[in-house]
Amino acid sequence: MKITFTPDEKELFALIANASNNISTESFIVGGFIRDKLLSRPSKDIDITCIGDGISLAKEVKSLLKVKSEVNIFKNFGTAQIKTKGFEIEFVGARKESYNYNSRKPNIEPGSFMDDILRRDFTINTLSVSTKHIENGDIIDNLGGVEDLKNQVLKTPLDPDITFSDDPLRMMRAIRFATQLNFNIESNTFEAIKRNKERIAIVSIERITDELQKIIASKKPSIGFKLLNDCGLLKIIFPEFTDLQGIDIIEGLAHKDNFYHTLQVLDNISEKSDNIWLRWAAILHDIGKSKTKRFVENEGWTFHSHEIVGANMVYKIFLRFKLPLDNKMKYVQNLVKLHLRPMALVDNNVTDSAVRRLLFDAGDDIDDLMVLAKSDITSKNQFKIDRFLENYDKVIQKLADIEEKDKLRNWQPPITGDEIMEVFSLKPSKEVGIIKTEIREAILDGIIENNKQEAWKYMIETGIKMNLKVSDNLSKTYQQ
Repeated sequence: MKITFTPDEKELFALIANASNNISTESFIVGGFIRDKLLSRPSKDIDITCIGDGISLAKEVKSLLKVKSEVNIFKNFGTAQIKTKGFEIEFVGARKESYNYNSRKPNIEPGSFMDDILRRDFTINTLSVSTKHIENGDIIDNLGGVEDLKNQVLKTPLDPDITFSDDPLRMMRAIRFATQLNFNIESNTFEAIKRNKERIAIVSIERITDELQKIIASKKPSIGFKLLNDCGLLKIIFPEFTDLQGIDIIEGLAHKDNFYHTLQVLDNISEKSDNIWLRWAAILHDIGKSKTKRFVENEGWTFHSHEIVGANMVYKIFLRFKLPLDNKMKYVQNLVKLHLRPMALVDNNVTDSAVRRLLFDAGDDIDDLMVLAKSDITSKNQFKIDRFLENYDKVIQKLADIEEKDKLRNWQPPITGDEIMEVFSLKPSKEVGIIKTEIREAILDGIIENNKQEAWKYMIETGIKMNLKVSDNLSKTYQQ
């Protein structure tokens, strides 16, 4: 089988071939770049393997490049990296690896081209092309990678038990590739993942999270989560999620399987948005249900306050996965906490106050909250889905109307704490907070308009009720 390269790629690979010749070595384009070219997937990451010293080859390539490029050298790994013309190229010498049982860090020694191919994770990543034969585009395929690519199947070059025991991260990578490429994992390979799942314990959480993020960012992330669940890895790395699985029945009353419901919500979100943190909100929106599930006589199954419990769980989950604990985490918390609120606005008799409060609480997250609310509709009854979506369209219109009138998105009350302290000659105290809250609540409830004049009058009235004294000058101004 042959492969066709673009003119830019041919020029780059010809230069690498010349550099290889200059230092008396041979080099090959190996792995993901070849795989992605055959799948017509865009890729700018290129792995170059040479028979010899990869760092020396990288330095020689740099000397031949017409444009200046830095060589980033990683001596501990025997690799070097160059970025040029939009490509990120990694150079490494052919090697063979051996592993200690308690570490996924290999012992490395120089090896043959075949040694290097055999150490790779999956047959579809063993395909290579010699830089000397770019014009011909002849693919070197010693392990049936092309056939596996055609059949859309993932399997390991060696015994999968050895592959996964040596480097357990490859189990996560198998599931990530299956999700991204929509490939099947060959049955013996998948059974080996089941047998070796406990080995994931020697992998750093950062590497696990990196693979998980790639699964979540894929076109249909539920594929990956179902595979993680089926092989037992999900229970180890994300037990809160698997706790949602299952259906209980009491007195003939059952609740839905919240694990598979969540996966459907995640897929729904993924059809609408690439925002990884909105996808995390989908994953975690019902995470509190396992802790709040109760069966109540004459009421059935309840999950009261699961949105509050779930929002509180977000921090620990982000902390464990070493995800950002900044505004990204707070964004997910906010969406989890508010995800039921739009449903309460469906009623035609809902007050403007309720709409204002949601706009105030959601702030800039309101649009994403409505995407989440719409995606949370997972009924198999299309009529029911259409009715809910129509209702949510009405809610969106209500939100737009109130926002246009009151400008409440990221709104701050028109009276500041400094102004309250000046009017009543107060130092920072709970009284200042009480007055500020009273003004905010009055505006949200529609008691006063959202402007400085009405807020100022309301501040004075509230302070007087609290037996606070207004300064003489300010009191005269108010009376006028």
